[in-house]
Amino acid sequence: MQAAVIVLSSVRTESDPFESILRAHETRVMRTALRILGNRADAEDIAQETFLRLHCRGIQFESEAGLSAWLYRVAVNLCLDRTRARRPAADLRDLKAPGISAESAVIRQQSRDILLAALEELPPRERAAVVLREIEGLATPEVADILGVAEATVRSQISKAVSKLRAIVGREKV
Repeated sequence: MQAAVIVLSSVRTESDPFESILRAHETRVMRTALRILGNRADAEDIAQETFLRLHCRGIQFESEAGLSAWLYRVAVNLCLDRTRARRPAADLRDLKAPGISAESAVIRQQSRDILLAALEELPPRERAAVVLREIEGLATPEVADILGVAEATVRSQISKAVSKLRAIVGREKV
C-alpha cells in the first residue's frame, strides 16, 4: 500500500489540506509547547510559528507520521530556543477533570503544580524528552528523531530527568 503524499504549498486553494492539518494537530502541538514552556502565551506563539512555517515552506510528507514528527520537531526546537532566551513562568493551571470532588481536584491540582514546577527545573533538553515520551506518549525512536539525537541519548536524558524529578518532588513534599 502506497502512502498518500500530503503537499502543502504557499498558495492556498479551496482544496488546500492546511486547515484539516491544523485542526488535527494544533491541540497536541499547543499542549507540548505548554508543557515545555510552562506559559500559555509563549506556547500559543510557538504553536502559531510552527504552523506558519509549515504553511509557508510548502513541505511534502509521505505519511501522517512524517508530518507529525516534523511538527513536533519544529515545536520542540522553537521551545528550546525560547527557553535558552529566558526561564519559563509557572502558569499551567489549565486542566480540571470533570466529575471529581472538590477535595480530589485540589489534591490533583497540587500534585500537578509540584510536578510542573519540577519539570521547569530540568534542563530544556531533558524536559523536552520527558514531555514527548512520558506525557505525550511518543516512542523513544520518535523522540530521538524529533530531538535529533540517538535513542540511547533519549533514554539517558529521561533516566536523568526522572531521577531529578524524584529528588525535586521529594524536596517539595518535605
